[in-house]
Amino acid sequence: MQTGLSQIVKEALETTLDEFSNEVEEATELLSQEKGRVGSLDILGRLVRINSSGVALVIGDLHGDLESLIQILQESNILLRMKESTDTLLVFLGDYGDRGEYSPEIYYIACRLKLLFSKQVVLMRGNHEGPSDLMPSPHDLPMQLQSRFGGKWKDAYAKTRKLFEHLYTVAIVEEQCIMIHGGLPHEAEKIEDLAYAHVSHPKQSFLEEMLWNDPDEAVENFSPSPRGAGGLFGKTVTDKILKTFNVDFLVRGHEPCEEGFKINHGSKVLTLFSRKGPPYFNAYGAYLDFKLSERFENARQLIPYIHKF
Repeated sequence: MQTGLSQIVKEALETTLDEFSNEVEEATELLSQEKGRVGSLDILGRLVRINSSGVALVIGDLHGDLESLIQILQESNILLRMKESTDTLLVFLGDYGDRGEYSPEIYYIACRLKLLFSKQVVLMRGNHEGPSDLMPSPHDLPMQLQSRFGGKWKDAYAKTRKLFEHLYTVAIVEEQCIMIHGGLPHEAEKIEDLAYAHVSHPKQSFLEEMLWNDPDEAVENFSPSPRGAGGLFGKTVTDKILKTFNVDFLVRGHEPCEEGFKINHGSKVLTLFSRKGPPYFNAYGAYLDFKLSERFENARQLIPYIHKF
């Protein structure tokens, strides 16, 4: 393990309530100030435009699995790569916490990386970082914070929920792909629908769908989801939305995958799941490490760049 990563993990495991709260607060403040051009990124609302240059490491759901996160960061050598090249990006697709033992530590590390590499780390919002009217179940982060920090845990929780409000909901690699935690909002027509979904919520369903939707091979268009929020979108929706935003495929998280990843809708949708262990029983976790400058016509062409562990 690199010295830098070892130190960050040590800090996460030993952080006090005040240190945790300050770290989250600093990351929230940084995110709140990001507008327009930020390094090689362009920010519009909660949308990040990514240039087709350099490389990107994309991490799916972690759900408190510290071991998997350490393995990904160590195996990919991403910290050193980001230090050596500002064209190297690290993208988290959301769902950092809940269900796993180390949710506070995962949030701490994500914030630490954002503060260290502010123009290269993209922190996206998952359904477990959603608004208060769309609370996931189980949501055990409060219990973990209480166990970790004792009686004053509510302060840490309030600051973490404030962080959620400033996480990005969508990233677009120009003329290449869309990255969203859940799925494509089936009635989106313009870039502002994606960028300002947090503003139009709950009047419009864009944010809910982006955080909760799942692709389904048996659905032609759009139908209710058994999750109780969002919906199931079919290939018709995928084709329409990708065409609307002039991209070729979707990269998303949100669903456990036996092999750590899966491909849907005629190779137009790639799902990444980057954690292992109970309560999930997937044999592998996976992450994506690919060149943004290389042209991919569909998600299946990304398979050589998907790393299973």
